[in-house]
Amino acid sequence: MKQEVLFDVRNLCKYFRQGRKKVLKAVDHVSFQVFAGETLGIVGESGCGKTTCGRTCIGLYRKTSGEVLYRGQDIHAMSKKDYREFTKEVQTVFQDPYASLNPRMRVEDIIAEGIDIHKMAKNREERRERVYRLLELVGLEREHADRYIHEFSGGQRQRIGIARALAVDPSCLLCDESVSALDVSVQAQILKLLLRLQEEKKLTYLFITHDLSVVRFISDRLMVMYLGRVMEIGGTDELCGNPVHPYTKILLSSVPIPDPDKEKERMQITLKGELPNPLSPPAGCVFSPRCPYATETCRTEEPELREVSKGHFAACHYIK
Repeated sequence: MKQEVLFDVRNLCKYFRQGRKKVLKAVDHVSFQVFAGETLGIVGESGCGKTTCGRTCIGLYRKTSGEVLYRGQDIHAMSKKDYREFTKEVQTVFQDPYASLNPRMRVEDIIAEGIDIHKMAKNREERRERVYRLLELVGLEREHADRYIHEFSGGQRQRIGIARALAVDPSCLLCDESVSALDVSVQAQILKLLLRLQEEKKLTYLFITHDLSVVRFISDRLMVMYLGRVMEIGGTDELCGNPVHPYTKILLSSVPIPDPDKEKERMQITLKGELPNPLSPPAGCVFSPRCPYATETCRTEEPELREVSKGHFAACHYIK
């Protein structure tokens, strides 16, 4: 059965001008697809372009070039009316629940913002009832609707952020580092909540994080980025069990194993050197200055993203 393509991203570029002559290529010729009902995890070091990529994909940043098709329609060419409908379809759960929620608003009004904007409630009673249902859906109580954000813990605030995102019945959520500001035990609660909601509401997630342990738990497929480029993309089990790009191997080797005996025995690969200046990225493969296997070809010729097995792609000259 053929999967429905929700997002089709083609050669997406997002550049930021720095002064008169310098350009920061935050996202540079990135292509991928997101299928309906799946979770695509986007992972990489800080500064790799994953957040910029996600925000450009949903129109929070204007693209420099390329295409972002949502159900076949380019979101950067949409009319105001169509883009308004798109914002109902795709919502965002932000990284910091302390900063993304207005401390001067009651929880009911925070959650109901989208309901008010899109006129989804006929009257105040229906509006309040929708908010109650959303609070219960994310594991909170009805009486929480009358409180203010400062009265809640970090995990509860993130639940409120999720309720706000779900208020307009979206098809897709962009989760931008949405558990990274939380304690580990709270992270697990929010991840389980997201998985339950995905199953109940048939949601699609674009899940951005730097934490491979988190992304392995929740994602169906993974996309590894480095310095604005895609290094590798494939099914989570396939990519984690059989990584082919040197950068992916290094990232995976840094993830702790819960078994202390196995952790002691395994060999950890150390990533040497510093991240290159994104204002003057290296020629050829952007990872070549830090790659232990780099050759002259790597330093002069840019590798193409090519299929190494069914659904598994990588950008490396020396993949067998």
